Parts: sequence; structure tokens; C-alpha cells
Amino acid sequence: MPVSSRNGTAGRRPIALIGPMAVGKSAIGHQLAQQLGAAFVDTDVVIVENHGTIPDIFAARGERAFREIEARTVARVIEEAGTTGTVISLGGGAVLDSGTQQLLRRCTVVYLECDADTVSERIARNSGRPLLAGDAMGRWRALFATRQPVYERLADLVFDVRHGSVTDLGHRLEEALREYAAAQTAAAEPVAATKEVEK
Repeated sequence: MPVSSRNGTAGRRPIALIGPMAVGKSAIGHQLAQQLGAAFVDTDVVIVENHGTIPDIFAARGERAFREIEARTVARVIEEAGTTGTVISLGGGAVLDSGTQQLLRRCTVVYLECDADTVSERIARNSGRPLLAGDAMGRWRALFATRQPVYERLADLVFDVRHGSVTDLGHRLEEALREYAAAQTAAAEPVAATKEVEK
């Protein structure tokens, strides 16, 4: 099963949360990890710990250098997660890297779906996002329009985060993951039975 539980996280696929900036990947991911008794890793936090603030990286080295750092960081985090059921939050643009897209096949990928109204207040409170300099909501909408098809293509599960507290969303996401896991198991059983007959 791709979702872990308090009974243990060994042998579980990592859960990768993807979606646009300010959708709540970090907060919901942390909540979910607590519920599952799993580790939580925010790749943006790892980048800051190792390379300095994201605005500083953009200012000194540009977006291309940041994306290279981000891709290496995501690869290391997924590699280290292995089969431990770790919950991983990815930056909004991390999914654009083709190598990252390949590595996400090792994870259960959850796209946190929202709209501009969901994130506008959070973006207004946080001006430290270099890609949103100037007309923050206009830039957010433009980026989201470009990235939304990628999020949808990569997702194993699409989860609406428009309504509810972080705690509520965490519990609803845990249930959605359990339903997804059960459906995957049910789909695999007829295949296994067929192979057994073929023997």
C-alpha cells in the first residue's frame, strides 16, 4: 500500500505533495506526516539550510541555478526517503524538471488543487517569493496556467484544498490516500490471480 500508518512506515512509498505556490503543501504535509507517524521533508527548507534563502539564490545566481539546486535536492530527498513512507513537500516549480518527473514515479504523488482565491491572502502576507515580484497575483495566475497541466499529469491523486482547516485537510487527505491504496490493491489482485493461473 502506498500510504503509511502509525503501525510503521517501513516498506511504504514516499508521499510527494505538489501544487502551486502558497497552496499549503508544507502545512498540510506536516500535518499528514504527524498523523501517519512518518517523517516530513520540505525541499525548500532543505535548499535554504544548504544554500541560503531562495530570494538570495535568485538574486545572486538566477532562476536557472536555483532550478539546478532544486532538482539535485529533490533527487536526494526522494533517494533518502526510499521506502520509509516519508511525506515530501515540493516547491511549486520543481515538477518542471524532467529528472524530477521521473523520480516522482517512486512516490505516491498528490496534487493539492486550489484556485487564486484560495491563495490570495497568503500571498499578500508573504512578499518573499521572487517569482511573484510586482503583480503577485497576476504572476501567480500565469505560472499556475503553465504548471497546472503538469501537476494533473503527474498526480496519482488530486486533492481539493479550497475549504477546511489544516487539521481537517490532513485527516481528509489521509482518508483519500487510504481509499487510493485500497483501490490500487484491488486492481492488482485480479492480475496476480491471472498470473497464478498461467503458472
